Amino acid sequence: MDIQARIRDTSAQDQVLASPTGLRRVPRTWLLAGGAALAVAALVAWVASGWASGSSSYDASRVRIAEVTRGDLVRDLSADGRVITANSPTLYAIAGGTVSLKVVAGDVVEAGQELAVIDSPELRSRLVQEESTLASLEGEASRAVLDAQLTRSEAQKLLDQAQIDHTAAQRDVERYQRAFEGGAVSKNEYDRALDGLKKADLGLAAARRDFSLQGQGAGIDARNKRLLADRQQAVVAELRRQVDALTLRAPFDGQVGQVQVAQGTNVAINAPVLGVIDLSVFEVEIRVPESFARDLAIGVPAQVTSSGTRYAAKVAAVSPEVVNGEVTARLRFEQDQQPPNLRQNQRLSARIVLDTREDVLMVERGPFLEQDGGRIAWVVEGSSATRRPIQAGASSLNAVEIVSGLREGERIVVSGTDQFANADRVRISGQ
Repeated sequence: MDIQARIRDTSAQDQVLASPTGLRRVPRTWLLAGGAALAVAALVAWVASGWASGSSSYDASRVRIAEVTRGDLVRDLSADGRVITANSPTLYAIAGGTVSLKVVAGDVVEAGQELAVIDSPELRSRLVQEESTLASLEGEASRAVLDAQLTRSEAQKLLDQAQIDHTAAQRDVERYQRAFEGGAVSKNEYDRALDGLKKADLGLAAARRDFSLQGQGAGIDARNKRLLADRQQAVVAELRRQVDALTLRAPFDGQVGQVQVAQGTNVAINAPVLGVIDLSVFEVEIRVPESFARDLAIGVPAQVTSSGTRYAAKVAAVSPEVVNGEVTARLRFEQDQQPPNLRQNQRLSARIVLDTREDVLMVERGPFLEQDGGRIAWVVEGSSATRRPIQAGASSLNAVEIVSGLREGERIVVSGTDQFANADRVRISGQ
């Protein structure tokens, strides 16, 4: 007997059960479909619960994460600037007239060199007229001085005569007094001598007053005439200055810049004629963002890089006007620090050090700082990021100071966090 015949199966023990009344047999395909539906429902419920609990998932490649470190935060800004001359005045026409140019744009000139001449017949005619008036007033002033001297001389003459009359009257009184005492003259004759002395006293006093008053009057008249002449002298001096200014001269050694009129052009008063550039002193003009304008001040140190070499400079001027969100500033080189061979409008890079904060917590600067005003950060722990309130401090172009809310070594999302909406916690996958 073989082995299969000796080992019986359990088929003899199987019994066929009757189907319960009222129940139908469910097809197997229905069972499989029902199981799949339950699985999908469970997945949807899990996802929904994830969204409801703020645990949305974001790919790590879509966010930028930086670590909080401790170190020195240097608040600086970098900008591209252009070289401009510190001294480049424009010469204007002092009066209307015809321009005769003596130079062309680009000519090298020396201080005092004649650049252009403006022919103004009107101004020159006014000068001649005023000089004639001055000569007349000078003559009147001289005549007034002479008249004053004559008046004083006449008054002095009358005063001297009164003094002599007074002296003579005193002598008559003394003589009559002796004669009266000796009985040679009568009392009436002596009294007449006394009356003559009193009359001489009055005449002398009047002559002295007249001398003083006439001297003062003559002096006032002469002084007034002198003042009129001096005033006219000032008018003539100003006109002579204007006539001299009709010849435009170089204010310093330099180069002729832009010539704004053509040869022989008739220009109006105060019209620009040409510019002169001082090639010995240059500055660097930069434009900085408006947010840094409040930190810029005259004297703030800066560095200008030319041909790979850094040169010390400082902020010399800051414009009070904001144009297109930028503020214009000028950097002036320190003494003996100007780069050689600079040219007008040459491009240079500049760096301005606004402040240095030592041993502070800081993190890479990113869009998160502007989106939440430096009050919220998403702290990354493992595969999730949690919303946390923080306080940000000073910032530079590359980093921002963390005053509170974070610890050294923690990592935060520094890229834009607007995609996280108002969730308190999100998942970051793929780290």
